[in-house]
Amino acid sequence: MNELLNFPLLSSLCAIFFAQFIKVPIQFVVSKKLDWSLLTSTGGMPSSHSAAVTALSTAIAIDHGFHSPIFAVAAIFSIITMFDATGVRRHAGEQATVLNKLVIDFNRFVEEAKIWPKIEEQEKQRRLKELLGHQPIEVFFGGLTGILLTLFLHYILST
Repeated sequence: MNELLNFPLLSSLCAIFFAQFIKVPIQFVVSKKLDWSLLTSTGGMPSSHSAAVTALSTAIAIDHGFHSPIFAVAAIFSIITMFDATGVRRHAGEQATVLNKLVIDFNRFVEEAKIWPKIEEQEKQRRLKELLGHQPIEVFFGGLTGILLTLFLHYILST
């Protein structure tokens, strides 16, 4: 049975699902709102991207050692992924926030400029996605989640 077990893949998938699931209770504690859409959304605490890549790297280190070329590839992949989560994707989310505010301000101006009565039903606007990237702390805890979950899975599966 162990021949069919791909431990790095299993660890990464478990880390993704765990990190996505844990976002719901964490957000509930912070905002007192239960938001199940967090299960499939990007951004938030902890970073599921960071959890996945650190779980992958940790599992490969366990299976093949820190000296292996495949671990080197996984480690660099992890670093690039986590850097991107706090860099480019985070800035894109901040730009989305500004754009959303501009749209609200523009719509307020249009409404005030109107002479005729407002239409009863207006089509709802779709807000740009603001939670594209992660705060550094979210990436840190996502990475920690991946490492700890992989070590736990290795302990469970090897006993």
